Parts: sequence; structure tokens; C-alpha cells
Amino acid sequence: MFNLLVKSAPWSANRDIFWASRVFEYTEAPIQQLFTSNESVDFDKLLRLPTLFAEETDRTELQMARVGRIVEVRKIGGDEISLEYFFDPAIPPIPQAELIRLAPSLGVQATRYGPPSFSRTHWAVKDIDLFHLLLTQRNQQTRTPSVFSLEQSQTIENDLLSAMMPFAGFDGTWSTIQRVAVANGMRSGRADNFWEHHAIIQDIVSLIDRSAIVICDCSSRNANVFYEMGIAHSVGKEVILITQNSADIPFDIAHHRYIRYLNNGEGHLQLERELSARVATLKAQRANSRT
Repeated sequence: MFNLLVKSAPWSANRDIFWASRVFEYTEAPIQQLFTSNESVDFDKLLRLPTLFAEETDRTELQMARVGRIVEVRKIGGDEISLEYFFDPAIPPIPQAELIRLAPSLGVQATRYGPPSFSRTHWAVKDIDLFHLLLTQRNQQTRTPSVFSLEQSQTIENDLLSAMMPFAGFDGTWSTIQRVAVANGMRSGRADNFWEHHAIIQDIVSLIDRSAIVICDCSSRNANVFYEMGIAHSVGKEVILITQNSADIPFDIAHHRYIRYLNNGEGHLQLERELSARVATLKAQRANSRT
């Protein structure tokens, strides 16, 4: 969930006056109930959500929305409340035109004032993962590689775990990954399990793009795995590195944590324990980000 605050004037970047009567406008009733206590707005709960700060659309001005957090809400008197907040420096400003394009995905619908152009000052709460949406849908025009194709709108299957790994000699490792997937309530996928396109690279990219988690086995420095790992990183996947030999981890990502295992029965059992723990952690993090 996230707060959507639309204001008629530019945001000051740290403190502003807002209107209590505009809180929960364009917010569904069940969501309002979640953030209401003793028939009053529970601002303490609202402050736990990320916030998108936007302006009412003015076609003559260059406008930018920002993502950040509200840290304090104080009642001033009458209908006025004081907000203290900050913008997240890690998230670039969002041009108003881009914000309007994303409006349906943000839960912003057309109103009696016209199309979804952020034309009214209000504070809404939307049951949408703001960070995931911005990561997967903003600037979609950049998803135009020449060797393979990517869907313009990324669809992630939260129960899909895929493995990028050499095929020959890795049956034990693949069986281990399959057990890890089952233990965590997920499906496991590998390139040789899918045949949806004429070109195998398209099947691999499609599998990576849909996966919630991608495991890459760097053992033996397989060139295909390295290529697939680069694709996974570039499309924002949660990547878990495993290897039988630390020297096989590419220098450029050697600073990332990885799981080292032995290619025998005991080693696969240890890999199963460590890999399952990491997958469980990533699943929990994804679940928390959607609430």
C-alpha cells in the first residue's frame, strides 16, 4: 500500500499544510477501515506507508512527483493539518506525463473532474506496491533489447523459482533446487523445461522475466550462465549465486554474497539448507513489500 498526496501547489520538500477533510478521498471503504481508529484517521498507521507526492496537473508547468515518507502529522486547527516529510533521494523525480501514464496502475481513475490527471487536491490510500510498480513499469520504453524481446509490462509469478545452470553433470544440484522450491511452496523452472518460442534464448529470457527468484550456478564458469545472470540482474530479479568453486565467481560481482557447495550428497544437503533459508528470506521480504 501507499499514500497518494496530490496538492494544488508545489511541495516544499520538508513541511506543508494539508486539509484533514481531504484524507481518504478516492480511497476504498475497506482500506479506510484499516486506517481508522475510534472513528478518526489513524495517522500513526498511515505514516508507516511510502508516499507519492504529486501536484495537480498544470499543462503549462514542468512538474515532478516525488516518492518519500511522512514522518509527522499535527493538527493545527480547523481543517488544517501540518505534515513533515522527506523525499527519498534514491528514487528520481517522476515527470507528470509519466505519472499520468501510470495512473491506471497506480489506482488513479477518471473522476467527474476529467481524466486521471491528478486534478484535485486529496490524500488517498492505494492497495498497490508502489516500489514494485515503479521498478517494473516506469520507463518501459527502455525494455527494447535487440537480441531478444521483453514484454512491455513485466508480470512476475510469485511462486516461480528458476535456475540458470550448466546441464551436464549437475543433476544432483538441480534436484536440490527442486526440493528447495517445493519446501518453500514454489515451482521450479529451468530452460530445458520450457519450449514456448522458436529461439531458446527467448524461452530463457521469458523464464527469467517471469521468475520471482533466479538461482545462478557459476560453477565451471559457464558462459551461458554468465549471460543469463546478466539478464537477470538487468531486469531487477532477486538473484541467488551458488558455486562449487569461489574462483568461478566473476570479478565484477565477487563482492556479492554467494553459497558455496560440494558436488556430493553431503554437499547437496548443505546447499539445500542454506538455499532454502535464503529463498524463505526473499519470499518474506517480497510479502512485506506488498503490504
